[in-house]
Amino acid sequence: MKLYIKYMVSLRCKMMVKDELIKLGLHASIVELGMVEILEDITQQQHDELKKNLSKSGLYLLDDNKSILIEKIKNVIIEMIHYSDELPKVNYSDYISEKLHYDYTYLANTFSQIKGINIQQYIILHKIEKVKELLIYDELTLSEISYRLHYSSVAHLSNQFKKITGLTPSFFKAMKKKRRNNLEDL
Repeated sequence: MKLYIKYMVSLRCKMMVKDELIKLGLHASIVELGMVEILEDITQQQHDELKKNLSKSGLYLLDDNKSILIEKIKNVIIEMIHYSDELPKVNYSDYISEKLHYDYTYLANTFSQIKGINIQQYIILHKIEKVKELLIYDELTLSEISYRLHYSSVAHLSNQFKKITGLTPSFFKAMKKKRRNNLEDL
């Protein structure tokens, strides 16, 4: 039986969900971002208890199909951008459609309807979060980050970064370094 969980976006979340399942005497065969497959059928009491316990940690058990689909879309994007070493070479629309086995137009329309932004905007927001992360780690140049995240140029990345954050990537990086140095001086 598959259960879908909203806001399950990290390894820590996966471990927390596993622990909650174990407490209820349930065994997971698969635990992925946003989805758990359990071996046994879940009783209504177990379902309600799991729902209550997960919500204490900011996770929500999903019941309706549209919410489940939205979480699947979000999790494919999060996994693609934050947990893959390299972004797919194909169009994101083809990648998402292929991963979820749905027509992209249907996915895009449903996502826009429910979330109020389109999938492309959601991808851009996550790419900028990844850029911030990479800038903070200070292991890659802006050119390398641009290449890794499939931007057409450093200028394109910089423009998009500034549009979303209000800062240039270099100012953001300098600001983080200054904060880190100030903390080290304490």
